[in-house]
Amino acid sequence: MSDTIGVLFQRIKKARHCVALTGAGVSTLSGIRDFRGKNGLYNAGPTGQPEAEKIFDLEYFEQDPSFYYKAAGSFVYNINEKEPSVVHRVLAALEQRGLLKALITQNIDLLHQKGGSRRVIEVHGSPQIHYCLHCAGVRMDFEEAAAIVHSGALPRCPRCNRVLKPAITFFGESLPMEALRDAGTEAQNADLMLVLGTSLTVNPAASLPDYTLRNGGDVVIVNNQSTRLDGRAVQHFADLGEVFEGLQKLLNERR
Repeated sequence: MSDTIGVLFQRIKKARHCVALTGAGVSTLSGIRDFRGKNGLYNAGPTGQPEAEKIFDLEYFEQDPSFYYKAAGSFVYNINEKEPSVVHRVLAALEQRGLLKALITQNIDLLHQKGGSRRVIEVHGSPQIHYCLHCAGVRMDFEEAAAIVHSGALPRCPRCNRVLKPAITFFGESLPMEALRDAGTEAQNADLMLVLGTSLTVNPAASLPDYTLRNGGDVVIVNNQSTRLDGRAVQHFADLGEVFEGLQKLLNERR
């Protein structure tokens, strides 16, 4: 394994434009449940039934916004209780050294930013802003909203008193066009894309590695489940922790 991690490190160093695409799997090392893993949100909820679709369903949010805040509290609003994993830290270090040009994420937990990454493209939206679905211009930042949620209350619009919604893309909403455009551009420009902790099943994010491949770039996949692009990857690993601990060691040796 160490030899192949060394090969990966050389690929990253030699790449002209390396980008990363991350999914929920990168945050499991920080204690956050993924979506489609063995104990993922899509597999079971408190009632024994899948509930992720209810958590992020726009129509359900409008009916009962408290359900979202109760269900999402453990993995969206407790960022101060969660620490970036070795994956988050190494990706930030690669960016700081100029080896990673952009980080495209499907995640909404803000751990990439907490880990030190600056060029983060959030294709599924972000909880950094909360807004009113009915009153134009009403905004609340994440820190204020999180403090309200932790107090046991709900963030509300000062004009109409309706519960504010995070700028996370829910089912029934369009993905953020600017983020999608930026992600597509980065994927097309990449001569190396690191696909990390994602099963590549949710489009349009799942199609981004295809842009890289069509333009002659290489794809490396690190995921503990199979993906549809495993056969086209120049390298494939299953254990994110092992791979990124190895990369961290190599980075430290070359300071």
